[in-house]
Amino acid sequence: MKEYEGRAAATAGVGKDVVSRAMIRHWCEAMGDRLPAYEGPDAIAPPTMLQAWTMGGLSGHADRSGAYDELLALLDGAGCTSVVATDCEQEYLRPLRPGDRITFDAVIESVSGRKTTKLGTGYFVTTRMDVRADGEPAGTHRFRILKYRPAQGKRSARSLRPRPVINRDNAGFWEGVAGHKLLIQRCTECATLRFPWLPGCNECGCQEWDTVEASGEGTVFSYVVMHHPPFPAFSSSEEPGPYAVALVELAEGVRIVSNVIGVPSDKVRPGMPVRLEFLRTDPELELPVFRGSEG
Repeated sequence: MKEYEGRAAATAGVGKDVVSRAMIRHWCEAMGDRLPAYEGPDAIAPPTMLQAWTMGGLSGHADRSGAYDELLALLDGAGCTSVVATDCEQEYLRPLRPGDRITFDAVIESVSGRKTTKLGTGYFVTTRMDVRADGEPAGTHRFRILKYRPAQGKRSARSLRPRPVINRDNAGFWEGVAGHKLLIQRCTECATLRFPWLPGCNECGCQEWDTVEASGEGTVFSYVVMHHPPFPAFSSSEEPGPYAVALVELAEGVRIVSNVIGVPSDKVRPGMPVRLEFLRTDPELELPVFRGSEG
């Protein structure tokens, strides 16, 4: 694997879009960054967006080298089939401005010796990307992953679903779940229903509320299917996985994130009728889930 060090990971890559005010604005809104330097006619891009302009998106990049794919295939063949990003380092050489065309090259900088971690045994692979803006050096981005063979362990009582965080704002909801009730908050001032539970009404700001019990009827508004990584606590004899995580629109009009059970994950569709159930996942935890019907 050391023979791959110094070989190209990407050559003559071209960013799919020029640096743009729109993407700078989206980034700043998402990050809550209101630095004046990122606005106005002389705006620059936030330095930490360096990698954003090089990313290929869902369609990927066609300029990745065969060497990088060969290295990953070699690790896969050795049983290191899992991957986790561990860290990145950036160096900034000049600001990026709207209109800059981004190009880059990347190299496999290093492959570590075999390391044993809590996740498993594997190898750290570091790539270095040299980014240019209109042909001028703009920065360097180092990205490190761990390709590893997952540690083997027997399923035990400790393989439990994560515990919900219960606080003063949502304790009433979980008390309802314990009594097999799905409770929705209702503002006592304007009668607006809200979910998830919040300390105040988004419509009128009133902090007084009561609850209504959901009928349990709903439909799938949207969903994703979780394939990887497998986690024993989310599997059962009825739902061995992969499993569907859905945004369910209740008959009352609010939406809740939960699992759809009772149908194969590849049969779940937007608009599918579902019905509330309470699933005991372990002796200490019961959760609201929704059963679908293939019909």
